[in-house]
Amino acid sequence: MNQHSRGGSRRNTENRAAANRAGQGRGQGRRQPARRRVPSAEPPRDVHVADGVRLQKVLAQAGFGSRRACEELIERGHVEVDGVLVTELGVRVDPATAVIHVDGLRVQLDQDKITLALHKPHGVVSTMHDPQGRPTVAELIKDREERLFHVGRLDADSEGLLLLTNDGELANRLSHPKYQIPKTYVVTVEGGPIYPRIVKDLTRGVELDDGPARLDSVKVLQEVTDATLLEVVLHEGRNRIVRRMFDAVERPVTRLVRTRVGPIRLGDLKPGRTRVLGRVELGQLMSDVDL
Repeated sequence: MNQHSRGGSRRNTENRAAANRAGQGRGQGRRQPARRRVPSAEPPRDVHVADGVRLQKVLAQAGFGSRRACEELIERGHVEVDGVLVTELGVRVDPATAVIHVDGLRVQLDQDKITLALHKPHGVVSTMHDPQGRPTVAELIKDREERLFHVGRLDADSEGLLLLTNDGELANRLSHPKYQIPKTYVVTVEGGPIYPRIVKDLTRGVELDDGPARLDSVKVLQEVTDATLLEVVLHEGRNRIVRRMFDAVERPVTRLVRTRVGPIRLGDLKPGRTRVLGRVELGQLMSDVDL
Protein backbone atom coordinates (compact mmCIF):
# COMPACT_ATOMS: atom_id res chain seq x y z
CA MET A 1 0.00 0.00 0.00
CA ASN A 2 1.45 3.46 -0.94
CA GLN A 3 1.76 6.41 1.37
CA HIS A 4 -1.30 8.16 -0.11
CA SER A 5 -3.47 5.10 0.50
CA ARG A 6 -2.22 4.74 4.05
CA GLY A 7 -2.97 8.44 4.69
CA GLY A 8 -6.44 8.13 3.18
CA SER A 9 -7.18 5.07 5.29
CA ARG A 10 -5.99 6.86 8.42
CA ARG A 11 -8.15 9.89 7.60
CA ASN A 12 -11.21 7.69 7.01
CA THR A 13 -10.68 6.01 10.36
CA GLU A 14 -10.36 9.38 12.08
CA ASN A 15 -13.46 10.67 10.30
CA ARG A 16 -15.49 7.66 11.37
CA ALA A 17 -14.34 8.09 14.98
CA ALA A 18 -15.25 11.78 14.90
CA ALA A 19 -18.65 10.93 13.45
CA ASN A 20 -19.22 8.40 16.20
CA ARG A 21 -18.28 10.95 18.87
CA ALA A 22 -20.59 13.52 17.31
CA GLY A 23 -23.42 11.02 17.17
CA GLN A 24 -22.93 10.18 20.82
CA GLY A 25 -23.00 13.86 21.70
CA ARG A 26 -26.24 14.37 19.76
CA GLY A 27 -27.79 11.40 21.52
CA GLN A 28 -27.20 12.80 24.99
CA GLY A 29 -30.45 13.58 26.77
CA ARG A 30 -32.51 11.42 24.45
CA ARG A 31 -34.67 8.68 25.86
CA GLN A 32 -32.78 5.41 25.72
CA PRO A 33 -34.55 2.20 24.67
CA ALA A 34 -36.17 0.50 27.62
CA ARG A 35 -34.34 -2.50 28.93
CA ARG A 36 -36.12 -5.76 28.45
CA ARG A 37 -37.30 -7.32 31.66
CA VAL A 38 -35.35 -10.39 32.59
CA PRO A 39 -37.76 -13.25 33.30
CA SER A 40 -37.66 -14.45 36.88
CA ALA A 41 -35.97 -17.80 37.39
CA GLU A 42 -38.78 -18.69 39.77
CA PRO A 43 -41.76 -20.31 37.99
CA PRO A 44 -45.07 -18.42 38.25
CA ARG A 45 -47.39 -19.45 41.05
CA ASP A 46 -50.22 -21.77 39.98
CA VAL A 47 -53.56 -20.01 40.45
CA HIS A 48 -55.64 -22.70 38.75
CA VAL A 49 -58.50 -24.13 40.84
CA ALA A 50 -59.53 -27.50 39.46
CA ASP A 51 -63.21 -27.25 40.43
CA GLY A 52 -63.44 -23.51 39.78
CA VAL A 53 -65.07 -21.46 37.01
CA ARG A 54 -63.30 -20.65 33.75
CA LEU A 55 -61.66 -17.24 34.00
CA GLN A 56 -63.24 -15.96 30.76
CA LYS A 57 -66.71 -16.83 32.09
CA VAL A 58 -66.02 -14.97 35.34
CA LEU A 59 -64.93 -11.89 33.39
CA ALA A 60 -67.96 -12.05 31.11
CA GLN A 61 -70.28 -12.21 34.13
CA ALA A 62 -68.47 -9.17 35.56
CA GLY A 63 -69.35 -7.15 32.45
CA PHE A 64 -66.23 -7.37 30.29
CA GLY A 65 -68.10 -8.42 27.17
CA SER A 66 -68.64 -11.75 25.48
CA ARG A 67 -66.63 -14.79 26.45
CA ARG A 68 -64.65 -14.48 23.23
CA ALA A 69 -63.82 -10.84 24.07
CA CYS A 70 -62.72 -11.96 27.53
CA GLU A 71 -60.59 -14.73 26.02
CA GLU A 72 -58.78 -12.09 23.96
CA LEU A 73 -58.18 -10.01 27.11
CA ILE A 74 -56.55 -13.04 28.71
CA GLU A 75 -54.48 -14.01 25.67
CA ARG A 76 -53.19 -10.46 25.25
CA GLY A 77 -51.93 -10.30 28.84
CA HIS A 78 -54.47 -7.91 30.38
CA VAL A 79 -55.60 -10.13 33.26
CA GLU A 80 -54.00 -10.96 36.61
CA VAL A 81 -55.29 -13.46 39.16
CA ASP A 82 -53.98 -13.15 42.71
CA GLY A 83 -51.05 -11.10 41.39
CA VAL A 84 -50.13 -13.63 38.65
CA LEU A 85 -50.41 -12.71 34.96
CA VAL A 86 -52.62 -15.27 33.21
CA THR A 87 -52.44 -15.73 29.42
CA GLU A 88 -53.79 -19.29 29.04
CA LEU A 89 -57.48 -19.98 28.54
CA GLY A 90 -57.73 -23.16 30.59
CA VAL A 91 -57.38 -21.45 33.97
CA ARG A 92 -60.25 -21.83 36.42
CA VAL A 93 -60.72 -19.67 39.50
CA ASP A 94 -62.90 -19.49 42.59
CA PRO A 95 -64.92 -16.25 42.22
CA ALA A 96 -65.48 -16.15 45.99
CA THR A 97 -61.79 -15.89 46.81
CA ALA A 98 -59.91 -14.83 43.64
CA VAL A 99 -58.52 -11.30 43.36
CA ILE A 100 -58.70 -10.37 39.68
CA HIS A 101 -57.33 -7.26 38.01
CA VAL A 102 -57.84 -6.19 34.39
CA ASP A 103 -55.34 -3.61 33.19
CA GLY A 104 -54.46 -2.93 36.82
CA LEU A 105 -58.06 -2.32 37.95
CA ARG A 106 -59.69 -4.57 40.53
CA VAL A 107 -62.77 -6.47 39.35
CA GLN A 108 -65.68 -6.73 41.79
CA LEU A 109 -66.79 -10.38 41.49
CA ASP A 110 -69.35 -10.40 44.31
CA GLN A 111 -72.58 -9.44 42.58
CA ASP A 112 -74.27 -8.89 45.95
CA LYS A 113 -71.99 -5.93 46.64
CA ILE A 114 -72.94 -2.54 45.28
CA THR A 115 -71.62 1.02 45.53
CA LEU A 116 -73.74 4.08 44.78
CA ALA A 117 -73.11 7.74 44.12
CA LEU A 118 -75.73 9.97 45.75
CA HIS A 119 -76.28 13.69 45.25
CA LYS A 120 -77.15 14.72 48.81
CA PRO A 121 -79.41 17.78 48.77
CA HIS A 122 -79.14 20.76 51.10
CA GLY A 123 -80.98 20.18 54.38
CA VAL A 124 -80.58 16.38 54.42
CA VAL A 125 -78.41 14.87 57.19
CA SER A 126 -75.88 12.12 56.40
CA THR A 127 -77.38 9.54 58.76
CA MET A 128 -79.89 6.71 58.47
CA HIS A 129 -81.91 8.02 61.46
CA ASP A 130 -82.15 11.46 63.02
CA PRO A 131 -83.57 11.97 66.55
CA GLN A 132 -84.52 15.53 65.59
CA GLY A 133 -86.72 14.32 62.76
CA ARG A 134 -84.76 15.98 59.98
CA PRO A 135 -84.71 14.42 56.47
CA THR A 136 -82.05 11.70 56.22
CA VAL A 137 -80.09 9.89 53.54
CA ALA A 138 -82.12 6.76 54.37
CA GLU A 139 -85.21 8.38 52.85
CA LEU A 140 -83.39 8.84 49.54
CA ILE A 141 -82.50 5.16 49.25
CA LYS A 142 -85.60 3.59 50.79
CA ASP A 143 -86.29 1.66 47.57
CA ARG A 144 -82.93 -0.16 47.77
CA GLU A 145 -83.00 -3.65 49.24
CA GLU A 146 -79.33 -3.61 50.28
CA ARG A 147 -78.20 -2.44 53.71
CA LEU A 148 -75.97 0.46 52.70
CA PHE A 149 -73.37 2.45 54.65
CA HIS A 150 -72.50 6.03 53.79
CA VAL A 151 -68.79 6.72 53.33
CA GLY A 152 -67.89 9.94 55.11
CA ARG A 153 -70.36 12.71 55.79
CA LEU A 154 -71.67 16.01 54.52
CA ASP A 155 -73.25 18.34 57.06
CA ALA A 156 -76.90 19.28 56.60
CA ASP A 157 -76.02 22.69 55.14
CA SER A 158 -73.73 21.13 52.48
CA GLU A 159 -74.65 19.21 49.37
CA GLY A 160 -73.08 17.08 46.68
CA LEU A 161 -71.45 13.69 46.26
CA LEU A 162 -71.84 11.03 48.94
CA LEU A 163 -70.85 7.39 48.40
CA LEU A 164 -72.91 4.53 49.80
CA THR A 165 -71.95 0.86 49.77
CA ASN A 166 -72.65 -2.51 51.35
CA ASP A 167 -68.99 -3.46 50.94
CA GLY A 168 -67.68 -3.11 54.47
CA GLU A 169 -63.99 -3.42 53.56
CA LEU A 170 -64.27 -0.76 50.85
CA ALA A 171 -66.11 1.58 53.22
CA ASN A 172 -63.49 1.11 55.94
CA ARG A 173 -60.59 1.77 53.62
CA LEU A 174 -62.16 4.82 52.02
CA SER A 175 -62.62 6.29 55.51
CA HIS A 176 -59.13 5.40 56.73
CA PRO A 177 -56.63 8.31 56.74
CA LYS A 178 -53.90 5.94 55.51
CA TYR A 179 -55.24 6.04 51.95
CA GLN A 180 -55.49 9.84 51.66
CA ILE A 181 -58.46 9.89 49.26
CA PRO A 182 -58.75 13.45 47.88
CA LYS A 183 -62.09 15.23 47.93
CA THR A 184 -63.01 18.20 45.74
CA TYR A 185 -65.46 20.95 46.71
CA VAL A 186 -66.88 24.00 44.99
CA VAL A 187 -67.45 26.66 47.65
CA THR A 188 -68.94 30.13 47.68
CA VAL A 189 -67.44 32.49 50.27
CA GLU A 190 -68.14 36.07 51.29
CA GLY A 191 -66.22 38.72 53.17
CA GLY A 192 -64.05 40.16 50.42
CA PRO A 193 -61.57 39.05 47.77
CA ILE A 194 -59.44 35.93 48.14
CA TYR A 195 -55.98 37.51 48.21
CA PRO A 196 -52.86 35.45 47.40
CA ARG A 197 -51.89 35.58 51.08
CA ILE A 198 -55.19 33.88 51.98
CA VAL A 199 -54.54 31.11 49.45
CA LYS A 200 -51.04 30.73 50.91
CA ASP A 201 -52.43 30.48 54.44
CA LEU A 202 -54.98 27.84 53.43
CA THR A 203 -52.46 25.68 51.58
CA ARG A 204 -49.70 26.07 54.18
CA GLY A 205 -52.11 25.35 57.00
CA VAL A 206 -54.35 27.15 59.48
CA GLU A 207 -54.81 26.37 63.15
CA LEU A 208 -58.19 24.94 64.19
CA ASP A 209 -59.45 24.00 67.63
CA ASP A 210 -58.67 20.32 66.92
CA GLY A 211 -55.29 20.88 65.27
CA PRO A 212 -53.81 22.36 62.09
CA ALA A 213 -55.40 21.74 58.71
CA ARG A 214 -54.47 22.63 55.15
CA LEU A 215 -55.94 22.47 51.68
CA ASP A 216 -54.11 20.66 48.88
CA SER A 217 -55.12 23.30 46.34
CA VAL A 218 -57.28 26.40 45.95
CA LYS A 219 -58.51 27.68 42.58
CA VAL A 220 -60.55 30.85 42.14
CA LEU A 221 -63.35 30.18 39.63
CA GLN A 222 -65.29 33.44 39.75
CA GLU A 223 -65.27 36.70 41.66
CA VAL A 224 -68.14 39.16 42.03
CA THR A 225 -68.61 42.19 44.24
CA ASP A 226 -69.47 40.42 47.47
CA ALA A 227 -68.67 36.74 46.87
CA THR A 228 -66.05 34.40 45.43
CA LEU A 229 -66.52 30.96 43.91
CA LEU A 230 -63.61 28.56 44.46
CA GLU A 231 -62.64 24.95 43.88
CA VAL A 232 -60.69 23.38 46.74
CA VAL A 233 -59.15 19.94 47.20
CA LEU A 234 -58.14 18.27 50.46
CA HIS A 235 -57.57 14.79 51.88
CA GLU A 236 -58.88 15.28 55.40
CA GLY A 237 -62.40 14.45 56.52
CA ARG A 238 -62.84 16.14 59.88
CA ASN A 239 -66.26 17.53 60.74
CA ARG A 240 -67.08 20.73 58.80
CA ILE A 241 -63.37 21.17 58.09
CA VAL A 242 -63.75 23.26 54.91
CA ARG A 243 -66.14 25.69 56.57
CA ARG A 244 -63.93 25.98 59.66
CA MET A 245 -60.82 26.65 57.56
CA PHE A 246 -62.48 29.51 55.71
CA ASP A 247 -63.86 30.87 58.97
CA ALA A 248 -60.23 30.94 60.21
CA VAL A 249 -59.27 33.28 57.34
CA GLU A 250 -62.45 35.39 57.81
CA ARG A 251 -64.13 34.25 54.60
CA PRO A 252 -67.27 32.39 55.73
CA VAL A 253 -68.75 29.77 53.38
CA THR A 254 -72.29 30.42 52.17
CA ARG A 255 -72.54 27.34 49.92
CA LEU A 256 -70.54 24.12 49.71
CA VAL A 257 -70.90 21.37 47.10
CA ARG A 258 -68.72 18.25 47.04
CA THR A 259 -68.09 17.44 43.39
CA ARG A 260 -65.61 14.56 43.58
CA VAL A 261 -64.34 11.77 45.84
CA GLY A 262 -61.15 10.19 44.50
CA PRO A 263 -61.91 9.20 40.89
CA ILE A 264 -65.70 9.46 41.31
CA ARG A 265 -67.36 12.63 39.99
CA LEU A 266 -70.76 14.07 40.83
CA GLY A 267 -71.27 15.04 37.20
CA ASP A 268 -74.85 15.91 36.25
CA LEU A 269 -76.48 13.73 38.90
CA LYS A 270 -79.56 15.56 40.17
CA PRO A 271 -80.09 16.33 43.88
CA GLY A 272 -81.72 13.42 45.65
CA ARG A 273 -80.85 10.92 42.92
CA THR A 274 -78.47 7.97 42.96
CA ARG A 275 -76.56 5.94 40.38
CA VAL A 276 -74.66 2.68 40.57
CA LEU A 277 -70.93 3.12 39.98
CA GLY A 278 -69.69 1.75 36.67
CA ARG A 279 -67.17 -1.08 36.42
CA VAL A 280 -64.23 1.21 35.59
CA GLU A 281 -65.16 3.76 38.28
CA LEU A 282 -65.44 1.06 40.92
CA GLY A 283 -62.17 -0.55 39.78
CA GLN A 284 -60.35 2.78 40.07
CA LEU A 285 -61.83 3.41 43.50
CA MET A 286 -60.84 -0.04 44.77
CA SER A 287 -57.33 0.32 43.34
CA ASP A 288 -56.93 3.66 45.17
CA VAL A 289 -57.35 1.82 48.48
CA ASP A 290 -55.20 -1.19 47.49
CA LEU A 291 -58.05 -3.65 47.01
